[in-house]
Amino acid sequence: MDQSMQQFLYPSAKFHGSFSIDSLVFDANLQEFSQRVGYISNLHTGGKLSSDEAFEQIRQLWEDLNKTHS
Repeated sequence: MDQSMQQFLYPSAKFHGSFSIDSLVFDANLQEFSQRVGYISNLHTGGKLSSDEAFEQIRQLWEDLNKTHS
């Protein structure tokens, strides 16, 4: 996959907080959470996922994200 396609599919923003390993990891995880919620929402809107499936996937992502927050 070329660089422009990679950037299009997996956009990321630079970290702007006070630096610590935990903060950096949480920021990366939060960006991934946001991106995946967007994909799940689009699949639900397009009729590819039911409301229950979408909710369950987002709930699981939220639990995973919560584990990385210090």
